[in-house]
Amino acid sequence: MNPIELSFEFFPPKTQEGVEKLRATRAQLLPLKPKFVSVTFGAGGSTQQGTLDTVIDMAQGGLEAAPHLSCIGSSKESLRAILNQYRSHGIRHIVALRGDLPSGMGEVGELRYASELVSFIRAEFGDWFCIEVAAYPEYHPQSRSPRHDLENFARKVKAGADSAITQYFFNADAYFHFVDDARKLGVDVPIVPGIMPITNFSQLMRFSEMCGAEVPRWIARRLESFGDDREAIRAFGLDVVTRLCQRLVDAGVPGLHFYTLNGAAATKAICERLGL
Repeated sequence: MNPIELSFEFFPPKTQEGVEKLRATRAQLLPLKPKFVSVTFGAGGSTQQGTLDTVIDMAQGGLEAAPHLSCIGSSKESLRAILNQYRSHGIRHIVALRGDLPSGMGEVGELRYASELVSFIRAEFGDWFCIEVAAYPEYHPQSRSPRHDLENFARKVKAGADSAITQYFFNADAYFHFVDDARKLGVDVPIVPGIMPITNFSQLMRFSEMCGAEVPRWIARRLESFGDDREAIRAFGLDVVTRLCQRLVDAGVPGLHFYTLNGAAATKAICERLGL
């Protein structure tokens, strides 16, 4: 039995080749016995069918699959229809997010915040779905202040969330402080740290700029110094992220949620080094 619960995030593949690659990734990660896997959802629901297809494929492969669901730009009617579709397929786990408006779309929809989406799911479907929400140890890039962001997080949990997954981070203290502050606001659900394996420098910096995750300067400078040496980047990234995970595990975190980017090698290597 694993001493700590693992979960993995995937995105819906757009080609048949991508579908086959994801199936191979799933087969490699299945022996790690994840508690569940999550499947992302494009801005404004742009990958809705792909998310459903991937979730069903994962469920048929023996995994508990949790689709991401974003409310921004959607009507209650369309959200109800999507949730009914998931329920009809026996899906009982949802990652409820505010999400981002696709470029060019001006309407925010009937539900503006993730807390409203959580309340809506609970009102419409009772306890059918286990609901995950997002947390931001380094604070949401659009939040007015750390306090405002924390209060928003507490609001999502009080609306009926069962647990939370954080944005990835490389500073364990940011996570520990965030959890302490959330507990002071009465948040008592598990807050699972999100983990981003480092395999590609430019991709990591691009993602981090978009989502507000901080890459410590010493990590960025070391990665930059490797240039196009992919093996050196992977080896250094493996060391850095494994040490981060070990510190989190030693502190008794409730789980680790890996952003796999549909690849297995880095996540598998980290888990093996941790003895998971």
